[in-house]
Amino acid sequence: MIHQTIFLFIGGTEIVFILFIVVLVFGADKLPEIARGMGKGMRTLRDATNDIKHEVTKSAKENNIVDTDVTKNINEELNKVKDDLEDFTGSLKRDN
Repeated sequence: MIHQTIFLFIGGTEIVFILFIVVLVFGADKLPEIARGMGKGMRTLRDATNDIKHEVTKSAKENNIVDTDVTKNINEELNKVKDDLEDFTGSLKRDN
């Protein structure tokens, strides 16, 4: 049985084709710069998510509603977003 890596419902062949088009459009010398910019964007998004989580937790503590279902649901959703973001950025990271 052949297993293909599926990334955002895109198969390996489509990813290779997209990368080929990106290299043709931007050139090989611009790819590290583009990847660096995407990494900074992902880091900014992760930091914003953590800031929102801390603000929600802080507000909940101030109003004595730390253990309610609302805050649990918000924390679960934020954790899902964080996990999805880590899965996405994990595929972009280079092995050193």
